[in-house]
Amino acid sequence: MKLHPLSQINHSQKTAFLGVFLSALPFFFPNLFQPLARASPSMFSEWVAPKPRHVTLLEGALQHKTSLQVQANVWAPLPFQGWKPCAMDPKSPSLPEKSQGYIQVFLDGGLNQQKMGICDAVAVAKILNATLVVPHFEVNPVWQDSSSFADIFDVDHFIDVLRDEVSIVKELPSEHSWSTREYYATGIRDTRIKTAPVQATAEWYIENVLPVLQSYGVAAIAPFSHRLTFNGLPTDIQRLRCKVNFEALNFVPHVQELGSIIVQRLRYNATVDQAEANDYLLEETHKLGKRQSGKFIVLHLRFDKDMAAHSACDFGGGKAEKLALAKYRQVLWQGRVLNSQFTDEELRGQGRCPLTPEEIGLLLAALGFNNRTRLYLASHKVYGGKARLETLSKLFPYMEDKKSLASEEKLAKVKGKASLLAAVDYYVSMHSDIFISASPGNMHNALVAHRSYANMKTIRPSMGLLGQLFQNKSMSWSEFQRAVLDGHKNRQGQIRLRKEKQSIYTYPAPDCMCRV
Repeated sequence: MKLHPLSQINHSQKTAFLGVFLSALPFFFPNLFQPLARASPSMFSEWVAPKPRHVTLLEGALQHKTSLQVQANVWAPLPFQGWKPCAMDPKSPSLPEKSQGYIQVFLDGGLNQQKMGICDAVAVAKILNATLVVPHFEVNPVWQDSSSFADIFDVDHFIDVLRDEVSIVKELPSEHSWSTREYYATGIRDTRIKTAPVQATAEWYIENVLPVLQSYGVAAIAPFSHRLTFNGLPTDIQRLRCKVNFEALNFVPHVQELGSIIVQRLRYNATVDQAEANDYLLEETHKLGKRQSGKFIVLHLRFDKDMAAHSACDFGGGKAEKLALAKYRQVLWQGRVLNSQFTDEELRGQGRCPLTPEEIGLLLAALGFNNRTRLYLASHKVYGGKARLETLSKLFPYMEDKKSLASEEKLAKVKGKASLLAAVDYYVSMHSDIFISASPGNMHNALVAHRSYANMKTIRPSMGLLGQLFQNKSMSWSEFQRAVLDGHKNRQGQIRLRKEKQSIYTYPAPDCMCRV
């Protein structure tokens, strides 16, 4: 059919307009077309769901019916292991009659790095008989979070719990008000200590910081992350660090309120199917007609673009994904992180590849969790977006997060603030029946320690074992499940004693826990 001349003109105009529009898109929306953009990978790549890499195992997980005994075992609470938190010695030295001066620290990093820094700051103040100023938090360079100590933690509770141990003030007195972060940013200052070595001893602080306190009445230590040793400290100092970590650092009321809402909705707003699925786990009182709360898992997914890029592993996204991650790695670390000398198979066999959402889903299914399990996702943005979560959601359709369980109004106070969002997830994690982290990291370490301190079940994936299992493409589901169950018998919260140089914030025993 021949087009009318006017129609031909309109068609040409439309084609020209479309061409101009498409040409302009990269200018106005560069992230759509530039995988190496600092803020995020290509948005187009996140719209494409990667194909499952372990199809046989996935089919087996979806079809297999795990025995009630296996399910009951994985949900069973952790038995008492003969350890409990040590009580602080009531005869420990009281506060000194006179403070040696004021200690300031400037802390960077995310929530759990800040928590470790706070604990160390209290310990240093105790060592020096000094007064601690509530720590200053630097603006997080990655997440651009400017939250202060008082925005995250209950300051009054912090001071009150430690009042018999260390003198703490919210701000410097007027005679020292000149000692600010801005003051130290504009030049070299005699009151700033910037030479504290990593894992500094108590003696180092006495020799290098105490004279500054005695001369000026104030000392500012920056940088301060990891600036106190884990070894060779008196017992009372070690236990003080744990007292700060596990007792003094309560989140602000609105974070606790939001976390409590999420926990309550996870426990009590379960569907009828979910409640029925958990009947075999509930106590004998159910036989009398009483119903108790449902159970839920917190999964810290930790599969963000930084993890993916840093690992140098292959995640099944093909050449486009490899190129995007390589370019992102180059921009983010400016050449400091290069492609690994190991192959993908070698990296996986060594347990050095973060688990994808698909792989962590298969692990959970093999451990005995079924498709009626209530699963709460605690994580930042997942690399690949919702598309990457499709396989996990097939295995666990009752998958929730903050947005699905709390209203916009309730989330308003924490929206866009990484440390507060992490605080909410931390609170929910400490109230879950089981916590599992897909890959090691600060959040993982902090919760492993805190839940060990409280004798709560925490599953630690065996990265090396799983890396080897996932490479065996001929393995059946029953073989995979048997290997997973055998390999994780002793990775479900059993107390592990801290070894020399290991962090007290990951292994609280034996420094802060005593045998009963």
